[in-house]
Amino acid sequence: MSNGIKKPAHLDDVVFKESKAYQNSNEWSWVNPKHGKFEHPANYYESALEDWHTFDAFDSDQVCDVVVIGGGLLGASAALHLSEQGVDTILVEKNRIGSSASGRNGGQLTPGLARWEAEEMIKRFSYEDAKKLWHFTSTEAMSLIDQISEKYDVELARKRGHITAAVHEGHLIALTQGADVRKYLGENNTKVMGEYELKELIKSDLYKGGLVDDLGGHIQPLALNRALVHGFCKNGGQVFEQTEVLSISERADGIYVKTKTGTIKARKSVVIAVHHNAFKLLPEKKQTAIPFHTYIAVTAPLEVPLTELLPQDHPVYDTQLQIDYYRGVSKNRLLFGGQGTGTSWSVGRINQYLLGRANKVFPQLKNVEMDFCWSGVSDLTMNGATDNRKFGEKYPIYAVHGWSGHGVAQTVRIGKAIADDFSGLNTDYAMLTKIQHSDILFGRLLAPLAIPMSKGWYGVTGMLNPGKMVSF
Repeated sequence: MSNGIKKPAHLDDVVFKESKAYQNSNEWSWVNPKHGKFEHPANYYESALEDWHTFDAFDSDQVCDVVVIGGGLLGASAALHLSEQGVDTILVEKNRIGSSASGRNGGQLTPGLARWEAEEMIKRFSYEDAKKLWHFTSTEAMSLIDQISEKYDVELARKRGHITAAVHEGHLIALTQGADVRKYLGENNTKVMGEYELKELIKSDLYKGGLVDDLGGHIQPLALNRALVHGFCKNGGQVFEQTEVLSISERADGIYVKTKTGTIKARKSVVIAVHHNAFKLLPEKKQTAIPFHTYIAVTAPLEVPLTELLPQDHPVYDTQLQIDYYRGVSKNRLLFGGQGTGTSWSVGRINQYLLGRANKVFPQLKNVEMDFCWSGVSDLTMNGATDNRKFGEKYPIYAVHGWSGHGVAQTVRIGKAIADDFSGLNTDYAMLTKIQHSDILFGRLLAPLAIPMSKGWYGVTGMLNPGKMVSF
């Protein structure tokens, strides 16, 4: 494998084009027809980057120390950090690098372990354990992104600062309590603002105040994914795209990873980094997560400057049951996401929904059009934390899923924790495996019913107690 894989390179704005990834039946992408007709258009992130390397498919039997299955942020991070430790590693991806959730998410950097924030951790663990877990998912996760960017000299469009905007006065209580726990755990990067102070940062009348977090921020997630793979290849790692793993089997002399065109023998370990599809490859068939669909759109360049909406360029998500999240991106565009569904909604329905929400938040916007819209698939666990597993009789097999729609920075941090665990450097990953998860009987089959039923229930309880903060 050549080490000359170029760094991700950003465009001034976008080039409307066909995606280099293969179309996934669970996901769709749309581009405003005025920009051309595309069978499978690239989403905003892919359109905002120069065309990048495409890797060959795996076509012959090989042997290595570790096989990483999945070329998203988790797999790419695990592979990168293994390669930094001198471990002979092969990374396989069934589609293209960053073609699924890792290259289709909102790009916001927020602390926490999926939906677990500091308050949840202190309720469940001792002070020292909660402090360790919180810093793992906050200060360490954010710092690792910066370290990778500096070490491999890659531009990730990294911006600092994040806002959680309260749609009800009562939600400020929960946000204040969360900030208090963070300070108690030794991390003081937050400030609670009232309605009028927050209007200096978000030019909207919709919010009653909010939490400003200087630790978080936003990033170009596909650029981050490609940067991790760039670093892995620079360290001598091998990458194969269009390579779907059919099965894994542990034998006396290693773990055999079978694909359609050959078998890779991993002498020491395997990392399963394919999130909601992981259960197909797990010897442990316990289903702890169910899939759900999410949606994002990016506007055409706005008629008003973004600074008149978000003066300091903060990304935002709010505290309503079905959250809105948004941020400014290149050439005066607004990225706007929201809605989570058990079945995939149509392009027309989602465009109408997200455009309506954008106009609700910023009624001063006029003549807004969407240039991009796309769907993605994430997965939910019952308790809201990621399910981190380590198993295998003789050789360790790692698997992580259940991101619940959150965790760009934490995904990268857990990838490093897997590599560190494999090399015996620390117990960070062991800490994550101690979190208990419930099996969801018929979980994947019931997702189309379970998700709307859950949202309906939370909606009713929200109407009865609007000051209680519950977000989906």
